[in-house]
Amino acid sequence: MPLIAVLPGDGIGPEVTTQARRVLEALGLDLQFEEAPVGGAGYLAHGRPLPEPTLALAKRANAVLFGAIGDPRFDALERRLRPEAALLGIRRELGLFANIRPATLLPGMEGASSLKPEVVQGLDIVIVRELTGDVYFGEKGRRTNVEGLRQGFDLMSYNEAEVERIVRVGFEMARRRKHKLCSVDKANVLETSQLWRDVVNDVATEYPDVHLTHMYVDNAAMQLVRAPKEFDVIVTGNLFGDILSDQASMCAGSIGLLPSASLRAWSGDNGMYEPIHGSAPDIAGQGKANPCAAILSAAMLLRHSLENEEAARRVEHAVATALANGARTADLGGSLSTDEMGDAVLRELR
Repeated sequence: MPLIAVLPGDGIGPEVTTQARRVLEALGLDLQFEEAPVGGAGYLAHGRPLPEPTLALAKRANAVLFGAIGDPRFDALERRLRPEAALLGIRRELGLFANIRPATLLPGMEGASSLKPEVVQGLDIVIVRELTGDVYFGEKGRRTNVEGLRQGFDLMSYNEAEVERIVRVGFEMARRRKHKLCSVDKANVLETSQLWRDVVNDVATEYPDVHLTHMYVDNAAMQLVRAPKEFDVIVTGNLFGDILSDQASMCAGSIGLLPSASLRAWSGDNGMYEPIHGSAPDIAGQGKANPCAAILSAAMLLRHSLENEEAARRVEHAVATALANGARTADLGGSLSTDEMGDAVLRELR
């Protein structure tokens, strides 16, 4: 029986993961669920954001359903004890180097996008983000410089093996879609990005059927607003991917609609699945959160870790149908509560 580790986390995390779990349970599959605290909740329970029992559960599970982390009550703690440290720790400990973030504008949601309907209608792109390198994991700290001023530093670093493995994920994704891949970097000023581009070009020789383009990250940000449908698959580093995927979410209508998968293998292996939105402490506990991103993350869990494409499509169809029928939470201009949106999706589950 597959074991799903449920790590609700902080803020609205418990609310949205509850709805995702309801949908998984309604599928009638033989699944086992086990819950554990993480983030601020982990710190309150065990004195650390990623408690040992939580990490042990994540390691033995077939997949991890993750909520959100972050709580301003812990902002004064040293960095290793803040909720966000748990997310980086799980990625590192599970070897989850590939983050898959689809941005799809579902039918009927054109009015929710911040862009003109004709610009975003039919939008369907995927951002493949490297997840265990870059400035988030490089050497960091503070010091006093020669002028006596306080100075912070974060080292951006990749080696060629780290770049190659994520780039291959991008090429394989492109082969499954429209055979178009855009690699995003800042090679005109960053040596790290120049290495990235060199490795991308080396790997490209093995994928002659994929049309490869390169784009600087500032231009990519502009093009995502100007003509987002010109993209299909984007592959990029950790920092740039973090920023661009949030930008893409607004093209698709709301960050409350976008799921993600963090993987170490394409399928049949332990992965972590989470909405890309944060913990939203300002609305936590009010029943206002949109659970669709968490529910769609559960669909990705079914597809990649459990290799159940049929069930994944059932969940995605249920979300799309509920939205097409007018189900809306506050972020989409509606009035449904988190529970009511979950109910709307469950009614459409076939």
